[in-house]
Amino acid sequence: MAEYKLAVTTGDMSNAGTFDHIHVTLIGTKGESERTELDNFGVDFKTGTTGIYTVKTSSSLGKLLLLKVEKNQFFALPEDEWYCSKIVVTTPEGDVILFPCYRWISRVEQVELRGGKAMRVFEEDHPLLIDHRKKELTLKRNLYQWEITDEKLPHSSSFKSMSELPAEICFSTSKSLEMLLAKKMIGAELMFKGLAGSTEQWENIEDIKQIFWSKKTTMSEYVTEHWKDDDFYGFQFLNAINPNVIKRCSELPTNFPVTEEMVKPFLEKGSSLKKEMEKGKIFICDFQIMDGIPPKVHDGEPLHVTAGLCLLYVNQENKLMPIAIQLHQEPSEQNPIFLPSDSETDWLLAKMFIKNADVMQHQSVYHFMNTHCLAEIFTLATLRSFPVIHPLYKLLVPHYHSTLQINTMARTSIFGPGGILNTSSLGFDGMIELMRRSLSEMTYSSLCLPENITARGLESIPSFYYRDDGLKLWNIITSFVKAVVEYYYPSDSEVRKDAELQNWISEIFTHGFLGNKASGFPANVNTVGEVIKSITMVIFTVTGQHAAVNNGQFDYNSLVLNGSLLLRKPPPTTKGQSSMKTILETLPNVGQSVNFAAMGWILSDEYSDVVPLGTYPEERFDEPAPKRMIKDFRAELSTLSEEITKRNSRLEVPYTYLNPTQIESSVTI
Repeated sequence: MAEYKLAVTTGDMSNAGTFDHIHVTLIGTKGESERTELDNFGVDFKTGTTGIYTVKTSSSLGKLLLLKVEKNQFFALPEDEWYCSKIVVTTPEGDVILFPCYRWISRVEQVELRGGKAMRVFEEDHPLLIDHRKKELTLKRNLYQWEITDEKLPHSSSFKSMSELPAEICFSTSKSLEMLLAKKMIGAELMFKGLAGSTEQWENIEDIKQIFWSKKTTMSEYVTEHWKDDDFYGFQFLNAINPNVIKRCSELPTNFPVTEEMVKPFLEKGSSLKKEMEKGKIFICDFQIMDGIPPKVHDGEPLHVTAGLCLLYVNQENKLMPIAIQLHQEPSEQNPIFLPSDSETDWLLAKMFIKNADVMQHQSVYHFMNTHCLAEIFTLATLRSFPVIHPLYKLLVPHYHSTLQINTMARTSIFGPGGILNTSSLGFDGMIELMRRSLSEMTYSSLCLPENITARGLESIPSFYYRDDGLKLWNIITSFVKAVVEYYYPSDSEVRKDAELQNWISEIFTHGFLGNKASGFPANVNTVGEVIKSITMVIFTVTGQHAAVNNGQFDYNSLVLNGSLLLRKPPPTTKGQSSMKTILETLPNVGQSVNFAAMGWILSDEYSDVVPLGTYPEERFDEPAPKRMIKDFRAELSTLSEEITKRNSRLEVPYTYLNPTQIESSVTI
């Protein structure tokens, strides 16, 4: 007689337990056990508990291959799905084997779990496991299917509604309730104040600053006080929510005829624009990619989009200052170059139109496409290419949770024809065209932060905390990924013969980069180094990069004066004609403004079920080595967090978005 001890853990989320009968069957190389009910005295499988059970067999089953789990109705009780986290089996020989589950199980459903160490496809040698692996991937590829909605945009999942999504990849009930509560709080306050749905124009600046009583942050309060300041305007191109556009300017574009006389008053005494360029102190934001995109038509008239240029200078105090703005690409008398010495409202309007372009590009390209859409690509490629026993599945699994749900929601409520971003100056169609243009130019290196920073010439610009924190984070992720990948792939030959890994890379290349070889993303991988780089990019994109472009949305953009998706009046074509009344007329109306602020609140709020980067709440790895690597990874992240916190304590405007404690493991909002 042989006895197997089973430690069965039920998840700790709401309603994870069950009253139903649970049966298991152990399958080994020397046979299988009888179908055995797991039943102790009292109530089994309560939420957040682990029960110990015994399965007896006439003799040892040999090496355990699979563990079959079934759930059957208890009396006439209605269906109550059971969330099984894991089952740990202790064999008669004393081996302790982890069988991860981490999914909901319903009645009359047979779930076969793989246990033991991670296995690559070419290591499989047992016919039953080879067949099990193939069947698992076939089922997953049927469930997670690609859909092409636009030939020039990244592909997406075929899910049309949240009800179609498997429960284990969705939000927790607590997060859903918290989001609903936040929306109700926002709606109640805006209705009480008479702001919701209002088509009135803002009458004064102070009213705009008081949209919410119940929601303020230290940073949003700072923005309210300093939105006019030129040094804060420049600072935001480095450390607000879109640090992706600015680059070093070593030569002025021919269509941006800034003269020495124009900017001399704003440079170091006795210097010149040419000298400051040579010193590496001149930078530019150029929104040329938006030129010619038709704007949204509102009330029968087209709105206005300015594909402008903004020249910036690092002054003697190491502050980045805007020194010249041109609002359209082609210079003309009706397209003057605005300067800090112009009237206050002329200069404010010029800065606002540049910021309008920046905010639209941020939301459509750098936020939605380059993090949300790419995260969806990585998620589907992972789910379709790797069985749960694959080491790279175990490595990547924390980085796709809830992504398909938030994207399915976003395509309706935020980035769809009826979504809030359709209210922007470009509108939905214009945003889509901007994304198409951007994807055609997107490169693999632009998604790899060290290469991105170098390509934009930003290695030495001072007070660039996104760069400083981001590069440290990139290196920590690289070190962790390198340790795991080299443990499972000691040689390049093993990379080349892993068909599942090759399929993963191919799916990203085909569905994310649309097979564009010019992007530099590989269609296949041949070396361990290439695998390390690609996985580092994936993890950084869905964690650090998403945090950088998402988490500060309320901080910086809840005040439309500081940055708005919509400006209603045309940009100035002559100087000296504007007033504060012009600015108020140019801003979105009251109802539009509060909608933008509410979106920032929801998207950058903190929810209780956050899983910080470095946290692996699901125990997937059974080997000691990767468990140790995860522990080392978390220690390095903790050290970085302490460094950032210490630095921020000395700053007037702290940069918190890449503090590992503020970074989620996946794109969930």
